[in-house]
Amino acid sequence: MTRSMIAAATALLLSAMAAQADDYPAPKEGDFVARDFKFHTGETLPELRLHYVTVGEPTGQPVLVLHGTGGSAASMLTPAFAGELFGKDQPIDASKYYIIIPDSIGHGKSSKPSDGLKTKFPAYDYADMVDAHYRLLTEGLRIKHLRLVIGNSMGGMHSWIWGTRHPDFMDALAPMASQPTEMAARNWMLRKIMLDTIRNDPDYNGGNYTAQPRMMKYAITAYGIASAGGTLAYQTLAPTAAKADKMEEERLAAPLPTDANDFIYQWESSHDYNPSPDLDKIEARVLLINSADDERNPPETGVTAEAMKRVKNGRIYLIPASTETRGHLTTGSAKFYIEPLRELLATAPQRAE
Repeated sequence: MTRSMIAAATALLLSAMAAQADDYPAPKEGDFVARDFKFHTGETLPELRLHYVTVGEPTGQPVLVLHGTGGSAASMLTPAFAGELFGKDQPIDASKYYIIIPDSIGHGKSSKPSDGLKTKFPAYDYADMVDAHYRLLTEGLRIKHLRLVIGNSMGGMHSWIWGTRHPDFMDALAPMASQPTEMAARNWMLRKIMLDTIRNDPDYNGGNYTAQPRMMKYAITAYGIASAGGTLAYQTLAPTAAKADKMEEERLAAPLPTDANDFIYQWESSHDYNPSPDLDKIEARVLLINSADDERNPPETGVTAEAMKRVKNGRIYLIPASTETRGHLTTGSAKFYIEPLRELLATAPQRAE
């Protein structure tokens, strides 16, 4: 898909989402170029393009919203998320807040391997992505302080990094579907198996493919079913072999979400994630929102509860598992945590810019 086609598709999507959510202002798109951007590897890009969407006016209190792996700003403008949060008298009311939603490095319409560099694109990690967010806000939008950073999945992990790298830049943090601990255990093993499957497909050809690798759809489908969706929900939706077969076949028939190199970079960027050593640096009020049936961040391990003891102004809001929740995907539906989020914004102290 060409960049112009992507731009047209995104514009149509944003327009459709705005039409579905008459209670908040139409999203506005923008681009910022970070000059001489240095990655954690020491590599530098002369120009790093960062696409972003804003909702509301710059006179409002700034709020940073961060998407998950493979997503984009558009993926946060759904009726289930923005439709529950950005409208009049909702927790992040766009008539009061200036909502900024960037496409992270390697995602959406921001710079990524498929723009032309392929595997010569610098390897990026979550710290690089947060550094890019910071430059967008401070250099591009002239933001000095945020009322809130809220992110889902990868965006939740980015929120933790924001809190440790820039502790005085925000009043409140709402990381969702995440843990403030090292990427490890089943979460990383499943990611690595998925990426190894794609890389070992002969079609991949070291990243110089002429068509998307055939095994990519199988790797993505296996990972998605194993790490998201919710145990109770799957039992309800696929209680027989025939229904389970149908669900699996439908997922395999779906179009690939992105280019293979882009996909590998997106998921591999989580490998060195570990905010744990710096949790005591966080100054913001923290509301961690997770679901009890999150396959990637299972609360029963106790690692999150233990880590949260080092977050001086933090608490966990755990959404109870049910047939309505969707495991790791649950936090994409804001209906589950509207009131805790409202309370966070009502009680978090306003800190000086």
